[in-house]
Amino acid sequence: MSQHTQDLSPAVTFGLLAAWALHDAEEVAFGPRWIRDRLPELRKRFPGAPERLWRALEGVDQREFTVAVGAMAVIVAAAAARGHRTGGRSAFFQCAVDGFGLHGLMHLAQAAAVRGYTPGAATSPIIVIPYALWARGRLRRAGRLRPAHARGVAGGLAAAGAATALSHFVARRLVRR
Repeated sequence: MSQHTQDLSPAVTFGLLAAWALHDAEEVAFGPRWIRDRLPELRKRFPGAPERLWRALEGVDQREFTVAVGAMAVIVAAAAARGHRTGGRSAFFQCAVDGFGLHGLMHLAQAAAVRGYTPGAATSPIIVIPYALWARGRLRRAGRLRPAHARGVAGGLAAAGAATALSHFVARRLVRR
């Protein structure tokens, strides 16, 4: 074992992949059907939302969504592996942890906005956010946590958004061949 990984549990780095898998299992199980069932209600409740958002949501089907989750699995696994190889020092890994935690907060905000359940909201407060806070705490105690700042938060959100967009792009290309 290298010096980089000696004093940081693999649970910190590979925990990202495990927490993500549990969370995304909820999204795969409920996401596309929830969107399909709630779309008319959402359109009424949020009339100012751009039409392209509604068109994108109308196009979500179970197969494409599941493939997108598989594509995201590759990205998350790469971040976890990079985090492990660097003993948690990797900016890619830390950005993924931060983006994942912020993603959980976004799920809670979505649930608040619709005043009810949204896919991902059940696992966000019990898995996503606690994991992200725990991992950041472990990295801090190991002296490896990069300082948090507004640019880092924006970067985490941008990286999560880009990874999501890339995953859906890949899925669309694979499913609609």
